[in-house]
Amino acid sequence: MSIDQRGFVMAADSLATWFLDTTMRVLARNDDTGGAFTFIHWEAPTGFGPPRHVHPTEDEAFYLVTGTLDVVCGDDKWTAGPGDFVFLPKGIPHAFVVTNGPVEGLQITSPAGFEDYVAELGRPATSSGLPEPTPPDHEHLMEASERFGYLIVGPPMCADDDTTPG
Repeated sequence: MSIDQRGFVMAADSLATWFLDTTMRVLARNDDTGGAFTFIHWEAPTGFGPPRHVHPTEDEAFYLVTGTLDVVCGDDKWTAGPGDFVFLPKGIPHAFVVTNGPVEGLQITSPAGFEDYVAELGRPATSSGLPEPTPPDHEHLMEASERFGYLIVGPPMCADDDTTPG
């Protein structure tokens, strides 16, 4: 994998996708980066958190611009806020929950491909901001996760979850 040496600029007004209860704007994708990484601007409301999951082949990282998250990765638990950088290595179960939101962040997933998962499970945003919270389609989430190689290994965290991971 290598990044296209020609370079590129992705317009700041790239189309937004409502993915679960978040807003995602994919700023760089597989085709832009030669498969090296996906780069996303994202927003999520207080209480949002994905199920505990594993990316067997992708590292995930995000930089928080606003808001606060509680994060678990393996047996470790952290709180991250504005200006913090979170790294979640491939192969380690992880999850997070927004404890003070909305959160705004920048995410890198390497290698690229996460944008296809977002496109499959999401829908085009019809207005600015966050979508109205809706229950996920668990059957579609599980099927798509399996097909993309993501392993769902536990429920989402709760904002008041003070238990030790593991």
